[in-house]
Amino acid sequence: MPTLLALEHLHLAYDTARGLHTVIPDLNLQLERGQIGCLLGASGCGKSTVLRAIAGFEPVRGGRILLEGRVLSLPQQQVAPELRRVGMMFQDYALFPHMSVARNVGFGLRRARAQEREARVAELLELVGLAHAKDSYPHELSGGQQQRVALARALAPAPELLLLDEPFSNLDTNTREHLAQEVRGILQATGHTAILVTHNQAEALAIADRIGSLSGGQLQYWDQPEDFRQRLTAGVAPAVQ
Repeated sequence: MPTLLALEHLHLAYDTARGLHTVIPDLNLQLERGQIGCLLGASGCGKSTVLRAIAGFEPVRGGRILLEGRVLSLPQQQVAPELRRVGMMFQDYALFPHMSVARNVGFGLRRARAQEREARVAELLELVGLAHAKDSYPHELSGGQQQRVALARALAPAPELLLLDEPFSNLDTNTREHLAQEVRGILQATGHTAILVTHNQAEALAIADRIGSLSGGQLQYWDQPEDFRQRLTAGVAPAVQ
């Protein structure tokens, strides 16, 4: 499979009162088209910062980010977030409370013709199993249902890459792992490529084709789930839950 996402010698840092604070010193990573990757690590390890850089919300200090060979970020060059064809799901769902489920899903399709927008919304709600709830409002749904609405909304503009920032962390353990498997099935059905960040090992195993551990800003490995399970058994995988 061809490489869709490439991070090459990525250096991410923040300006502080004491000077530059490095979060990610030198990160190299490749994700093939159609794969789901997972960055696993504890709070503060830099995993969400990597997602924000891919989305275009954080500048890079060194290295580059490429999508299908197209440069998205360099220290001197930055493609605007809305031009990247990258979608993002957040842990707090970020749904509009005053909009129905259908209007939330169609929010990113405002420039499409009404008939096309309605057809796309109906298709996605069917895909995530919420066609019956199109006229409901977010507060009327469970947490898992709200997250499926958020997924449908992120997929609506047909992004090349989907980013998932701790998307299941607000859910109970059983719902979290079940929904992770559901999301994997949906992404496989649509052929989307995605990268997820989490601190939960079971969640990573339920959804990912490649799992990497971030520790101290360094990528420790980039394994298939079977290899990651062997690391767990051997006691050399990260101690995060």
